[in-house]
Amino acid sequence: MASHVVGYPRMGPKRELKFALESFWDGKSSAADLEAVAKGLRASIWKQMVAAGVKLIPSNTFSFYDQVLDTTAMLGAVPPRYSFVGGEIGFDTYFSMARGNATLPAMEMTKWFDTNYHYIVPELGPEIKFAYSSHKAVAEYKEAKELGIDTVPVIVGPVSYLLLSKPAKGVAKTFNLLSLLDAILPIYKQVVSELEAAGATFVQFDEPSLVMDLEAHQLEAFSKAYSYLDAASLGVNLLVETYFADIPVETYKTITGLKGISAIGFDFIRGSKTLGLIKEAGFPADKVLFAGVVDGRNIWANDLADSLSVLESLENIVGKDKLVVSTSCSLLHTAVDLVNETKLDSEIKSWLAFAAQKLIEVDALAKALADQKDEAFFAANAAALASRRASPRVTNEAVQKAAAALKTSDHRRVTPVNVRLEQQQKKLNLPILPTTTIGSFPQTVELRWVRREYKINKISEDEYVSSIKEEIAKVVKLQEDLDIDVLVHGEPERNDMVEYFGEQLQGFAFTVNGWVQSYGSRCVKPPVIYGDVSRPKPMTVFWSKVAQSMTARPMKGMLTGPVTILNWSFVRNDQPRSETCMQIALAIKDEVEDLEAGGIQVIQIDEAALREGLPLRKAEHAYYLDWAVHGFRTTNSGVQDTTQIHTHMCYSNFNDIIHSIIDMDADVITIENSRSDEKLLSVFREGVKYGAGIGPGVYDIHSPRIPSTEEIADRISKMLAVLETNILWVNPDCGLKTRKYPEVVPALTNMVAAAKLLRAQLASAK
Repeated sequence: MASHVVGYPRMGPKRELKFALESFWDGKSSAADLEAVAKGLRASIWKQMVAAGVKLIPSNTFSFYDQVLDTTAMLGAVPPRYSFVGGEIGFDTYFSMARGNATLPAMEMTKWFDTNYHYIVPELGPEIKFAYSSHKAVAEYKEAKELGIDTVPVIVGPVSYLLLSKPAKGVAKTFNLLSLLDAILPIYKQVVSELEAAGATFVQFDEPSLVMDLEAHQLEAFSKAYSYLDAASLGVNLLVETYFADIPVETYKTITGLKGISAIGFDFIRGSKTLGLIKEAGFPADKVLFAGVVDGRNIWANDLADSLSVLESLENIVGKDKLVVSTSCSLLHTAVDLVNETKLDSEIKSWLAFAAQKLIEVDALAKALADQKDEAFFAANAAALASRRASPRVTNEAVQKAAAALKTSDHRRVTPVNVRLEQQQKKLNLPILPTTTIGSFPQTVELRWVRREYKINKISEDEYVSSIKEEIAKVVKLQEDLDIDVLVHGEPERNDMVEYFGEQLQGFAFTVNGWVQSYGSRCVKPPVIYGDVSRPKPMTVFWSKVAQSMTARPMKGMLTGPVTILNWSFVRNDQPRSETCMQIALAIKDEVEDLEAGGIQVIQIDEAALREGLPLRKAEHAYYLDWAVHGFRTTNSGVQDTTQIHTHMCYSNFNDIIHSIIDMDADVITIENSRSDEKLLSVFREGVKYGAGIGPGVYDIHSPRIPSTEEIADRISKMLAVLETNILWVNPDCGLKTRKYPEVVPALTNMVAAAKLLRAQLASAK
């Protein structure tokens, strides 16, 4: 019985790739140094899979940024502004597309389906000339082969690639991206031919768009693509891999009817209805079914008995020789190895499985299906699951009752937002086009050292508090010197906003090395929500009051909202996500009211991940948005009308949920805008009326590029064309923690200057 893994984490168990990338970007190491680190990581990953018993091992899942950008490089689809002249794409062009450079902005970055992983959005149009410009897939296959390891090269499929793209600037928004299919298929065919010549027997095309609601012409594109990429004529087996949700019925009919492919992969974790669909519709006898029964997006130990039951049901339909045990999706979305967690509570640790442990689960299930069941391993798994179900630390009856009671109320502030804004303005006395930042300021080496030393008890609490106060004072003075209107304390006490709150909430556990890649070198360490959530004591009030005492200007209290904490955590899978969200909402509500009582007049409750959690199928949108918006409103339903509630969202497509954003009833929303070519503004051009305060980002903080005053002023002018002057705020796209002060200070200087320039123009026009 064969076993397979869709993909694997690429950062390394201790973020080796992150540090190699940042060293290269800072000019401290060479391209050869970066390549050497990458080669070592790839070899380690492949050997680990061999040792775990995985038979069909993926290659080309390693990336220096993301797999969609890798595909853009493969196709030579470089936007003209980067002056690419052909040949093999090098690091300069590759990283300029991803991060921008001193003179050119980066390409747009957005979320990979409903995950916290990001990808660089291809910019395409009718004039683009595709050319085979990156041989990475073939090179990595050969690299593994030299180690004696035969792999399954993985490539983003041609149809999903186009559906994940956008029309380039200047191209009509109605441009049919799928019209480019004929232009890219020959390159895909050439890549597969080179892989076949190198010895590959399987090639995996990731087509996650197949789980979306597709129109007839989009389904036809899949038929066209895989008729052209015919496995028989190419001499290899083509696996089309799907993940993240169920396959719609019509899509299932299309994909199972494709003659050009040899195998299809399905997600049986998030695709809970897929087994029923296969039982009802059957499965073609000429294809192999890759069954994703080990969760690639969460860290809970697999219920091996349940997964084996699913596999046995599938075996009865397709036959033993036509079934492969696999992960539900790439393990990129999980932490690397539980072995590295030496400080994690032993009971909770027994309930978990990181990527390395999931390899063993895949192998154990494959062997069990081949009548080689490891009874001891299955028994230990059953005991761990029983321990989790029975553990008293999982359940808090008082929290469950309080969360259940939320269902009986709408939790909306009584006074309309326009009236609240008037009352708040009387108290805050802000200028038109008020300036602010999103929350964090650069995390310096010295600051990280202070937090690390305090965490390992190398410095005292008094020394730690003194150091953090000193950092806050610097950030406050800088903002006052820049003449920013509403200040932040810079979050020097926080390494990660979700981790920071989770550490202070009951029901959460934390890892030491449970890092997960978000994009590029950016890694996060999601907390583990294992039980009912409550807040034992205030979390941010002390630092917010310290910061407010240093200035007469309004100081924002900075919180993370319940939906974002939920979506950026590894969430318990033994109750609905909506119930966990409401528990978190109650904890944040207590914090909001304590901040207000402590004299904080402006409180920001970030919901950066609200859009990210939107289900992939439209039929499920309304239910999710109902409880997600309800959760946010719950957090601030008890504050006074004069307390101004902000929220922040970033790096997703918000236009399709704008009415839910309005329904959140925040006083002010700051929202990513500049990196996405200001497409957010189109929703207002189309007539949507927004009456609350809004700050579409005026510059991209994920690029080292410093925008000029004129560029920012031009962006503000575009906003004023569709938004009322009295509701518009001026702010960056997102927090500044990933930038350096030599980038931040001039960018904010230009931002404030642009706001003042527009104020003067508006005043003279009266």
